[in-house]
Amino acid sequence: MKKILFILVFLSFISSVFAQHKLIYIGNIDDEIDLGMAPYIKRVINEAEKNDASAIIFRINTFGGRVDAATQIKDAILNSKVKTIAFIDKRAISAGALIALSCEKIVMVPGASMGASTVVDQTGQKQSEKYQSFMRSEMRSTAEKNKRRPDIAQGMVDETIAIPGLNDNATKLITLTSEEAVKFKMADTMLSSMQDVKKMFDLENAEEVTLKSNWAESFVRFLNNPVVSSLLIMIGLIGIFTEIKMGVWGLPGTVAVIALGLFFGSSYILQLASILDIVVFILGVILLLIEIFVIPGFGIIGVIGIGMMVTGLFLGLVSDFQLNDSTLVSTAIIQLASVFVGTGIFAFAMSKFLPKMNAWNKMILQEHISSKSGYASKANFKHLVGVEGVALTDLRPAGNAIINGNRVDVVTEGNYINHDSPIIVKSVEGSKIVVDLKN
Repeated sequence: MKKILFILVFLSFISSVFAQHKLIYIGNIDDEIDLGMAPYIKRVINEAEKNDASAIIFRINTFGGRVDAATQIKDAILNSKVKTIAFIDKRAISAGALIALSCEKIVMVPGASMGASTVVDQTGQKQSEKYQSFMRSEMRSTAEKNKRRPDIAQGMVDETIAIPGLNDNATKLITLTSEEAVKFKMADTMLSSMQDVKKMFDLENAEEVTLKSNWAESFVRFLNNPVVSSLLIMIGLIGIFTEIKMGVWGLPGTVAVIALGLFFGSSYILQLASILDIVVFILGVILLLIEIFVIPGFGIIGVIGIGMMVTGLFLGLVSDFQLNDSTLVSTAIIQLASVFVGTGIFAFAMSKFLPKMNAWNKMILQEHISSKSGYASKANFKHLVGVEGVALTDLRPAGNAIINGNRVDVVTEGNYINHDSPIIVKSVEGSKIVVDLKN
């Protein structure tokens, strides 16, 4: 008898110890679903798996958002090795319904709603049948995976699907109330609080870990903002343009690499850009540099290089899913065109004002050096104004030219002139000979 009592006490003790060491993770989906949310949800799942959590509870209250972001989140949840529970606190609409259906268990508060998952564009207009077909299959397959009714899930996307006892007329999309969701087995139960959810799944004594979006995820989401991504592209292009003009590597090139690295890095993390897209852009830059610095003139290699750069940047703004969305593609084209216009304006202004800036002029000898110092420069070049010559080297914008039979150092007003081109001296500022292409 004593042995039996000892065993019962021991088993009770072991059971209490294991109960105390249960661990659950809480993930909040309570905002617009965008690509920045996907890394956060993946981190919640990864940490829960790493720490052998008993369950992950996703508190959902959203009107939806981007379909490509929702599919990333859905895939991560379906692949989770930890039990997943959707706690719909008020609503799971559109993309939110897809995420809820991907969880093994669904709990809704009284008065909540789930459904209305047809795909619309940024103006709220219904997208083409191609998109609706994709979303129907996503909803149907996700429901089947967790043994829920695929016809109802499909009816959340397609208003022509009739469900007896739910929408007999089949004229509107299905949006389920909490009671309807439980009745038609699209949700497991109705509960009023998170504590009730934990109690139902025997997790009331478990340690709770609530993860919020960290600084890195917030930073990536910030970089993906259209205004910020446009500025990064513009800074990168201006830096490349400046390096080409200067002909040497310096601060502008370093800033360009950082800006473009942030742009492509954030796009890669958010699954907008692939490694191939980044390689296409880099190859474009290399071809452009070869055309400018190696091959005389400007021809097909330079055109291909520019085309590859534009293609790489464009693909970094849209996902594969968005390539079928004419509205989003148009938005990306407008964004990229605005960047190029802004870059062009800045480059033009820089070409005009760069030669007059003190920082630029420090690179060029402008004042006479006294012969007493042991060094001497030519006394005056004023007599060369209006004299014609030939560019001996490429002027980017500085270089050498032959004027009056002599080799002299010259500089343009910022524009690029090929070697062997006819030039004319426009002005002389101290020892700086400013030339331009002869018309």
